[in-house]
Amino acid sequence: MLITLEGLDGSGKTTVWEALHDVYPDATFTREPTNSWYGDAVYRSIEDDDADPLAELFLYTADHADHLSRVIEPALERGDLVISDRYSDSRYAYQGATLEGEVTRPMEYVIGIHRAFTVDPDLTLYLDVDPETAAARAGVTNKFERAEYLAAVRDNYERLLDRDAGRFVRIDATQPPEEVLERVEEVLERVLEE
Repeated sequence: MLITLEGLDGSGKTTVWEALHDVYPDATFTREPTNSWYGDAVYRSIEDDDADPLAELFLYTADHADHLSRVIEPALERGDLVISDRYSDSRYAYQGATLEGEVTRPMEYVIGIHRAFTVDPDLTLYLDVDPETAAARAGVTNKFERAEYLAAVRDNYERLLDRDAGRFVRIDATQPPEEVLERVEEVLERVLEE
C-alpha cells in the first residue's frame, strides 16, 4: 500500500512522517524530492528564483520517475507499506500554480504528463493549513513558501481533493502536533485494518 502525505510547506508533513517511523518501523519511508542526483537538481532549482518553470517541472518529473523505479515500485512488489513525504500531488498543486500563465490549464497539463507512468497512491493524507500560517511556519526560505503563492497551491489541492475524494483524507493541521499525529494514526490504523 502506498500512502502519501501532502500539504503546504509548513503544514507539518515532515514532522508526521518522522513520527510515523516509530509507529511503522517496517515500512519503507521515502520522500520527494529524493536524495538522488535528480533530487539534487530539483533542490538547486528551488533555490533559483529565476528557474524556468517548465524546465523545473521536468526536473521534478525526472526525480519522480527515478523514485518510482528505484524505490516505490520495488517496495510495493515486496508487499511493503510505503509512506512518502510528498509525491505526485505536490507537483500537480505546486507546479500547477507555478505554470499559471505559462501553459493552458496548467494543473491538468502536469497531471497529463504523469498519467502515463505514475503509480497512484492508495491513500493521501492532506494536512490542511491556511497559506499565511504555512508561510509563517516555513519561514519563507524559498520562492515556494510565500503566502500568495501558497494560496494558489492550496486552491489546486482543493481541486485535487474534489477530483479524488475517495483517496484523500483531510487532516486539520492547525491543531497541536500531537493531535495531528493522533488523527493521522487513527486514519492509518483504520485503513490498514480494512
